[in-house]
Amino acid sequence: MDFQETLKYCCAMANCGGGKLVLGIKDTRPREVVGSAAFEQPERTRNGLIEKLRVRVDFHLYEHNSKRILVFTVASRPVGLPVQVDGKTWWREGDSLVPMPNEVMREIFAERGHDFSKDICPGATIQDLDKNAIEIFRLKWAEKRGHVRIKNLPLKQLLIDCEAIVENGITYAALILFGTRSALGKFLPQTEIIFEYRSSNASGPAQQREEFRIGFFACYDKIWELVNLRNDNQHYQDGLFVFNIPTFNERVIREALLNAVSHRNYQLNGSVFVRQFNNRLVIESPGGFPTGVTLDNILNRQSPRNRRVAEILALCGLVERSGQGMNLIYELSIKEAKSLPDFKGTDDHFVCITLNGLVLDKKMLLFINKIGNKRLENLSTDDFIVINTLFHEHKIPDNLRSRTKRLIDMGIIEHIGRNKYVLARSLYAETGKPGVHTRLVGLDRETNKELIIKHIKQSGNKGTPLKELQQVLPGHGRSQIQVLLRELRNEKRIYVEGTTSAARWFIFTI
Repeated sequence: MDFQETLKYCCAMANCGGGKLVLGIKDTRPREVVGSAAFEQPERTRNGLIEKLRVRVDFHLYEHNSKRILVFTVASRPVGLPVQVDGKTWWREGDSLVPMPNEVMREIFAERGHDFSKDICPGATIQDLDKNAIEIFRLKWAEKRGHVRIKNLPLKQLLIDCEAIVENGITYAALILFGTRSALGKFLPQTEIIFEYRSSNASGPAQQREEFRIGFFACYDKIWELVNLRNDNQHYQDGLFVFNIPTFNERVIREALLNAVSHRNYQLNGSVFVRQFNNRLVIESPGGFPTGVTLDNILNRQSPRNRRVAEILALCGLVERSGQGMNLIYELSIKEAKSLPDFKGTDDHFVCITLNGLVLDKKMLLFINKIGNKRLENLSTDDFIVINTLFHEHKIPDNLRSRTKRLIDMGIIEHIGRNKYVLARSLYAETGKPGVHTRLVGLDRETNKELIIKHIKQSGNKGTPLKELQQVLPGHGRSQIQVLLRELRNEKRIYVEGTTSAARWFIFTI
């Protein structure tokens, strides 16, 4: 199977609710494992699928009787938005790939309800748009697509091609992204971004306040420049290696701002606020989470409230992978050993996200460095969260347990007991912390068995019940201790008399 065929199948799967594409098993009964040599670098294929489809794609490799099986797992399409490949929306009909039926497409578009940003603004004309903001968009779009034609398009045709103008009418998306100050004041005054810098949490006037009632493309870079004015570097050194971690990561701040602009409710009064403090930045936008999005699924669910705005941002590369901005924020926060985004204060009327800039633990930076860029490039957001969870010695959530096998195969984590995992010993050793690994793993197997032998000897002729051995190895469950006892019995070192709770263990003597 080549990449284009795989792309079409994955597109159809995403449009049908998601699924798995299995390579290496016959598609006729009986399902015989035949193996597959397709895609020798599945990480590269996965990245290509994500770039084209703009939905999450993971992969797993399995081996059965020395035959290779490759499985791509494709997430469902965003709410209200069918997935396309080169302008075609693929759909599965039986075992065939066909263009999506029109009635299905209409049902999908109806899921999200009305997209305010694509509506025509009565009375607005092309003179209400800022030419400088449009030219910034033009350059970014031409650079993204590599098309010289875009650079030479007449201004009106450019806006028609990106659907900012439809049927000779100016959409609200055009005003949000390119509108002049006077036009926004007249037609859409709530399209405003207010920046504040505060040196403390004290109430009262901010030390600096800037109001931007202009198209987003005219103020996007200016807002980052304001943040960067007070952006310190945090320096950490490990031998000859020096970490320079900015308090405010540019990519994280820009992604959070893009989310606010794409997802806020423009039919509500209120502005987007960007409040910068010494070590954190808070972005607040009107309107709660879009339909279908919650804190529990925010990394997996895509539902842009203002689809036309999001599409125009995607054309010029500001939104690289639609719906993946929050994933990137999480990944970069973990890479820089910072707190994960905090949504405290979010309700049905506002979304509030706090981005903390302080590095929590230097050792986490060392771990990320030792994992290496090559392996990091192949990790999903869920993989990063698992690593972050284990570093802070927390239990892996059940919904992320499926990520462990791949991380074990990559040598990043180890399985040390039933539902118990730790970061790999090699990572602890390379960061000068092998003792931490030993503490987390506990005593090794042979040492545990010797402790059992010692206690049974001390019990003498009365024997030892299982509940006493649980006191000897308090970090072990009943089933784990029973496994050690069976091994010792098979080694002819101990024997048991009785059954169930009456069972007693004795030293085997010749």
